Amino acid sequence: MQTKILEIDESALRLCKRIISEGGAVAFPTETVYGLGANAFDTAAVENIFKIKGRPNDNPLIVHVHTDYDISALVEAVPEYAKRLAAAYLPGPLTMVYKSKGAVSPAVSCGLNTLAIRIPAHKGAQSFLKYVNLPIAAPSANISKHVSPTAAEHVFDDLNGKIEVVLQGGKCKGGIESTVLDCTGDFPVILRSGLVTREMIEKVAGSCGEYVYKEGVAARSPGMKYKHYSPNCGAVLFAFDQLDKALAEYRRQCENGVSVCIMCDSGVAERIGEARILDLGKTEAEIAANLYSKLREGEQTADLIIAVAPEKQDGAMVGVMNRLKKACGSK
Repeated sequence: MQTKILEIDESALRLCKRIISEGGAVAFPTETVYGLGANAFDTAAVENIFKIKGRPNDNPLIVHVHTDYDISALVEAVPEYAKRLAAAYLPGPLTMVYKSKGAVSPAVSCGLNTLAIRIPAHKGAQSFLKYVNLPIAAPSANISKHVSPTAAEHVFDDLNGKIEVVLQGGKCKGGIESTVLDCTGDFPVILRSGLVTREMIEKVAGSCGEYVYKEGVAARSPGMKYKHYSPNCGAVLFAFDQLDKALAEYRRQCENGVSVCIMCDSGVAERIGEARILDLGKTEAEIAANLYSKLREGEQTADLIIAVAPEKQDGAMVGVMNRLKKACGSK
């Protein structure tokens, strides 16, 4: 099978609808990363997603729906705070976890009694979701554990020959996966950090908890249990105040003949001088949007990426640091 990257038009959407109806999978853009989607009602189709990616079958998926889709057929009663959050931040990079009615395949939630639902803001994603008019179960469209794809070409690099179609939606503006929020209790609890920050959630909901994953417990959200976002080369992470140590390691590796680069924000890059730099940008939005593309660029040009953490550690940078730590070998 030769994978095709197609512009999103009537012909491409018609093809995607046929593929989905026949139990296949399609890669589609969102504002965060590209997703690998299949019919959430079809167990064989959902299981095929895990097979294509090489994804462990105890790592739950997120269901994507269009803005007009009635989720009441999929989940139990939605708490009032969740309705307020949805009004404030959806469509957008926020996934909300509810008690499931069991309407979709149990393979989606890996046996959990909950269901994670997201309404992406990306125009191309909405076109696809409205055209197929089904809940679409979708993790990131990459090989499991590899760096998430923020461009159609990244999907092609990972999944060429494994799927028929990648819908072309350009570069993802968000750059890291959605915030996942447990809405099954009296107040929301962050299961995975992202671009909708704790501060943003508290502003609307009044309070917000944060879940800490413990080994041996079933994963309640994607991104918890396994190594993720990892480039196909070595990667080490230094704190912002360890720049001298990072530079010393860079020089040591260069002297040993290792092809190495430094990944950092623009402010740090200006302080470094002579070195191979993967510049993440200046602003929080730029750093998040460029993180995965720079990791992929680094793996193609170097044997080792030395990452320097951004100085700011709150807000959206919580999500960036979560991804950086996992990319550099931390679970």
